[in-house]
Order: sequence, then C-alpha cells, then structure tokens
Amino acid sequence: MITDVKHERSGVLEALDWAFNKYGLDVTSMKEKVLEAELSVQQANEQAMFYALNRIAMDEPDWTYVAARLYLNELYHKAATNRKYNQHLKYGRFVQLINTLTEQGIYSTDLLHTYTEDELKELEKEMKPERDLLFNYIGLFLLADRYLAKDHDGNLYELPQERFMIIAMTLMKQEDRPKRLALVKEAYWALSNLYMTVATPTLTNAGKRVGQLSSCFIDTVEDSLDGIYLNNWDTARLSKDGGGIGIYYGKVRALGSDIKRFKGNSSGVVPWIRLINDTAVSVDQLGQRQGAVAVYLDLFHKDIMNGFLDLKTNNGDERRKAHDIFTGVTIPDLFMKKLEDVDENGRSIGEWHTFCPHQVKQIMGWKDEHGNPLGLEDFYDENDRGYFTEKYEEAVNHPVLPRKTYRAMDIMARIMVAQLETGTPYMFYRDEVNRQNPNKHANEVGRTSIYCSNLCTEIAQNMSATTIHKEYQDEEGNIVLIRKPGDSVVCNLSSINLPRAVSSGVLSRLIKIQMRMLDNVIDLNTISVGQAQVTNKKYRAVGLGTFGWHHLLALEGIHWETDESVAYADELYEDIAYHTIHSSMELAKEKGAYSQFHGSEWETGDYFKRKGYTSERWTMLQKEIEGYGVRNGWMMAIAPNSSTAKIGGSTDGIDPLYAVEYAEEKKNFKFKVTAPDLNHITYNFYKRARHELDQVWSIKQNAARQRHIDQGISFNLYVRHDIKAKELLHLHLESWRQGLKTTYYVRSTSQSEIEECEACHS
Repeated sequence: MITDVKHERSGVLEALDWAFNKYGLDVTSMKEKVLEAELSVQQANEQAMFYALNRIAMDEPDWTYVAARLYLNELYHKAATNRKYNQHLKYGRFVQLINTLTEQGIYSTDLLHTYTEDELKELEKEMKPERDLLFNYIGLFLLADRYLAKDHDGNLYELPQERFMIIAMTLMKQEDRPKRLALVKEAYWALSNLYMTVATPTLTNAGKRVGQLSSCFIDTVEDSLDGIYLNNWDTARLSKDGGGIGIYYGKVRALGSDIKRFKGNSSGVVPWIRLINDTAVSVDQLGQRQGAVAVYLDLFHKDIMNGFLDLKTNNGDERRKAHDIFTGVTIPDLFMKKLEDVDENGRSIGEWHTFCPHQVKQIMGWKDEHGNPLGLEDFYDENDRGYFTEKYEEAVNHPVLPRKTYRAMDIMARIMVAQLETGTPYMFYRDEVNRQNPNKHANEVGRTSIYCSNLCTEIAQNMSATTIHKEYQDEEGNIVLIRKPGDSVVCNLSSINLPRAVSSGVLSRLIKIQMRMLDNVIDLNTISVGQAQVTNKKYRAVGLGTFGWHHLLALEGIHWETDESVAYADELYEDIAYHTIHSSMELAKEKGAYSQFHGSEWETGDYFKRKGYTSERWTMLQKEIEGYGVRNGWMMAIAPNSSTAKIGGSTDGIDPLYAVEYAEEKKNFKFKVTAPDLNHITYNFYKRARHELDQVWSIKQNAARQRHIDQGISFNLYVRHDIKAKELLHLHLESWRQGLKTTYYVRSTSQSEIEECEACHS
C-alpha cells in the first residue's frame, strides 16, 4: 500500500528529495507525513507547500524554492486537467495549446497565421521545462496569478515556459522569415533564463487577442476647453488599455484668470484635475485595477500653492481634493538656487513669484518662429545661458503682470509636508532634463522640449500638445474633427536582471536581443490614441532598464554606503549604455535610423562629448553612428520593477532591500520573503534596512548611474517619519546638485503601502 501511495505522490516526494539534494534541507519528517497520512495527491502537495512556506526564514531561505517546486506541481496539474493531457508530462503539446486558446478567443490568430505547424513543433522542442526551477515561490506565484494565460472562466492553460515562448514569437513575428526562428529562440533564451523581463503590458498581453504592449504615456494639455476634454477622452482610452499616464497641466490658466476677456472667471487647474481623478477611478485597466495617472505642474504656476500641493493630503476642503491621482512638480534650477539664499542668521530669504501662464502669454508678448505665443514653461536654462532665468526676471520686473509671491522655502516646506504624508509630489528638475535631451534639435536653443515625466518618473521625451485643426461637415452629413497631432510620449520598457546577467557574463548578447525586442514592440503595438501611435514611430523611443542592484552589490561583496558602490554604478552603467547604443546602431544599419535622427545629438556627436565618452570603443561607435544612425531616439530608462523583479527572483529596481526578512503583502496574498541569495556572506551586505541607510549614498550612486542614462530613473528616497525638515531639504538639494533628473516617491516609515502603477514594472 505504501508503495502505491508513494507512486501516486511521487511528484511531492520528488520535490522534497530535490530540496535535500540541492539545498541540504531536512525534509525527513515532511516525507513521513506525506507517506503516512490518508491524503489525496493534491492534499499532500498543499500540505507540503504550506509546510515549506512556513519554514522560509533568514536562517533557511531556500525553502522558498521548495515551495515553488511544489507550487509547480499544482500548476502542472491544473494545466494538464484543463488541457486534458497526462500530468506526469508536465508540459502538453504546444501546438494544441495555441489552437485551443486561439479558438477560445484568448490568443490572437496572428500566431497561427505567422508560424507553420513544423515551426511550432521546432519551438516546442526548444522549450526547457527545467528552467521553471529558477523561480522562487513569490516569483512563480505572481507569474501564475497575474500573467499566465487563462480561459474566460479563469482556468489555467498556459505554463511559464509557454508564456516566454509566446512573448518571443509575438515580438519576432514580423522579422524576415529566414532568420525569424533563430531570433525567437534567442528571445526565449533571454526570457526563460530570467536574464531579463519585459514590461507588464507585454508580459500580460503578448500573443493575446486584446491589450496593448507599451507601458506608459505622457500628454500635454492645451489651454482650452477642447484641449482639456480631449485629453480626458484620450486618458480614458489609454487607461482602458492598461497604460499608466503622465499629464502636463502647466499650460492651463490659473484660478481667477480671465476667459474670453471676462475677468476672474477661470476656476484654475484643480477642478480639471479632479475630473481626471474621476476618469482614473471610473475607467479601470482591463478590469484588473483602476487607472493610474500622474499630473505635473510647474513651481512658477500660480495654482501651485492654491490647491495643487494639497490635492492628496487629508487636510483642507475635500471638494478640492484628488486622492487617486499622483502629483509631480517641475522645478527650475533658479528655484533651487533661491532655497540656498540665506541671511546672516541662516534664514532663507529667497523670494519666488508664481504666474498664470495665460496672463504671461497675453502680456509678455513672447513668440516662437511661427508667431505662436510662448510662456515661461517654454524656456529652460542651458549651461552657458539662463534662458528661463532671463524670461523669469523679465516677467518679475514687468509692471502690470499679475503674480503671487512667496518665500521659496515656504513652497518647499509645503512640498515636503505633502511628501511625508502621501509620498508625492515627484520632483522633476526640468533644466537638467532638457540640457541632457539628445533630441532637443526640434526647438530653438533654450526652448523647452520636455515638460514633465511619466507616472514613474523614468521617461523624458519631447512633448507638445495635440490641437484641433479643423471641424467640418462632410458630404454625407458627418461631423469630422481633424486634430493636429502633437508629440504624445510612449514608453516601451524592458529590464535586465542584473545579478543573473552580470554573473553569467551575457550582457552583450542579452542587450542585443533585448533592444530588438523593444524596437519590435513599436511596430507591433496598436495604440488607441492616434497621436501616441504617430509619436511612437516618429522617435522609436525605448527604455532599457535594470533591476536587482542591491542583490548584485551583495553578490559582488560591495556595501551600499561606500565609494566602491558609486564607482561600480558608474562602470557598470557605462558598459550597459555602450551595448545599448551599439545595438541600436546595428538595428539602424539593418532597418534604418529613426526619422528625426538628422540634427540630433546622436548625429552631431554632442551626446558623446557631453558624457565624456572618449575611449577607443566609444570613438569607433560614434563614427559608426555618423554613418548608419541609431534606430531609437531614446534608449534607456530605469523603471521601478517591483512585480517583475520578484518574478526574476531579485530586488526591486535600483532600490535597497526593504529588510533581510519581511512579509510581502498585497490584496490577495501575504508571504514571508527573504533577501535573494541570502547566506552568511551576503547577509552582511543586506543587513541594514532601506530606511536606515544614508540616502546621500543612494543619491551618489544614482548620479553616477544617471550620467549614462539618456532618459530618467525611478529613484525613491527612504526616510524616517521623524526626519527633520532641514535633513529632507538637504536630500532634495543634494539630488539637484548631483544632476539627478527626477526623484520618485519620498517613502517614510509612517506611510501605509503606496499603491503603484504596475505598467512600468518591466
């Protein structure tokens, strides 16, 4: 009888034996319970998994892999039952899976139209089920819970290696047929070894009948009723498709401004932002979560202190609140300099003036080359000349231009209070962003091209408002609205799993296929908002990023708060930048450069001069780019990477680890988690929790990293709830002085868990 039971429960026993052989874990008592108890196979598996999950601790962290192995048994059973094949095979026929889910309307018909049955059989042989053992428990749980394909009733059909292969097939389906299968296999190699992850929308929707592949979108709101409501409509459509959204509101007139010369009629930006808030709540993301929107406003906008900084706080008039959106402030260098102005007693004396953008355009009379009015938001300070500063001082000195004046420190204090309560506003250092922009050639010198960032502060690309060009009635009586598309930003993301890729020495090979995958997303994606689709193909921007930084430091034996960590960030990210730009050049050689390459800093070489890239390999690459161009107008951006970092078995983004051992809790789970690759050696490099670390070292690391990233970085500041105002101010000043482009959340120990948008997890 025991023999029969042992045979029936062989999957459970095999997992426990594997745990003993691989990790030396004591599984004797658990094996005895499995054999002696009168349990079904599934009950035995669940009991063993429960036991393993409860054994996870900092002194026995490898139980997470035992739990994952047992959870795999459960997934194999579910897939086999739903697809009607023998569970002992683990994986069923790949061709049958594609046929079934295509018939059910889950998969797109493109897969069967693109690949022959012989090709599908060849790709089935390429799949490596043993790579399922790379997952820890939380990574496998998240992948299965959120991303593996299910039927319309929620029954599991797809398994991990099949999801990776479907993604690879989808992203390579338009490649030339003679090399297509080889590229699919290479993409599968990168994904299945967990050397990289794709963005959440791609991980979820690749190969599916519905859903788009890009992560985030950024829009500019025109100062008109049409512009405001059309932006809201676009926001709803993008949110429905699962995208996170950043919106720049700095051009919209302030409270009390005139409308059609009627004085004092404008209600300002707050009511319109509340409208966006309602849209985000009402239009959910494919039924999974409510929409996620960040709204940015300039610190020189008159409404900054008239409701904007209090939108998410719990004090004040609830009729002027928008608790479900996220806020960001765009900050000129001049404001930060004003914070440094002090009297002999060390008291801040710098004044800051705020204006209505509509009144600035009316009264100051600044025009572009086409005669269109310009505002303060349309200028930034270059290194050799303060274009914004000149215009700001001109506005301050104008005798009739209305303004509201504050102590600069009072504005900063309001920002910091809001950050400690809500985590926001994000900080966007607009002058540095525009100075570092490789595609500023679209505007005159000193003219702003980038007004704000996205929901997670890592995207920085050219922006402009979409406007109504014409409205007329056609011959059939239809009312036709023609919109002139502005630059509506799209971010296409993917991230390197640093500990796995660096330790395996595969960066060059990995980035080459990763950039091709990202570039292909641009051509494959169907975006419901037309101007975003146009901009996506105009600049072909992508955002290759990384996660697992703290994990990598621990493996390399480098402490967080050291000059060595800063130097390593500088060295590693320069290497990543080189391979990324080189890969884009190779793609341009094969497929052509992006349409706006001519005149860009990629072509002129100014980008390389500014970065100080003078070594032989950089010089050779620059010459090749002069001849062939680059495929992508922007190439690198470091996203938050929380969910996908857990799938990859590593630490979030560039963040320090929360703690060596902690409970990871979301709406539908709570698991004990330990630091990755935790042992008696790595413990020493993990032991200080993120809120205990000196954040200045994090800023220094990020400054070294930012030098090599052409866009931005999702960079959190972790502080204690009782931090003194001057200490938090010092962190913000240090971030600005070190040349950071943005900072993301200020996360204090008193805040409840901040709900992030998952679109940028890549």
